[in-house]
Amino acid sequence: MKVILNDHVEHLGERGQVVDVKPGYARNFLLPKRLAYLDTEGNRRLFEQDQKTWEEMDLKRRSEAEQVAAALEGVELIFERRASEKDVLFGSVTAHDIVSELAARGIEIEKRRVVLDNPIKELGSYEIAVNVHREISMTLPVHVVRPGEEPKAKAEAPEAVEVEAAVASAAEPEPVQETDA
Repeated sequence: MKVILNDHVEHLGERGQVVDVKPGYARNFLLPKRLAYLDTEGNRRLFEQDQKTWEEMDLKRRSEAEQVAAALEGVELIFERRASEKDVLFGSVTAHDIVSELAARGIEIEKRRVVLDNPIKELGSYEIAVNVHREISMTLPVHVVRPGEEPKAKAEAPEAVEVEAAVASAAEPEPVQETDA
């Protein structure tokens, strides 16, 4: 079934494209949500009339997304969770938790905009992608720590490795030189 997309549809196409989709997808999802029109001559004219309205709406959405992106700049989220000795959480940190924490800070984002394939189930620092707009995406640092602990900075990790290497080399016995006596 051929339809004219009325808005950007993820993994399908951009606004104004004529695409071929399965009839059930068109009838049950695209058409009821007004994401597409059937590809007819009358609907093509209707689409051209709505073109200016959609362009204005897209500019408005983009400017709002830029404001949200500016608000997200420099934000770091810290979640305190109980964990086992092996740093496995008793529970998890989900996209809902991230959205709730951002809302508490006055930044409103839809849950579907947070790209988190699987919930976070271990202590540590993570970079979470946030798609603010289809053309604007950001990464958000998220730290999961035990209650009362501070997040470990990423810059400290290489120094710790260097210190461990220095301690290990100091602990090794010096090679004995053989002499001909």
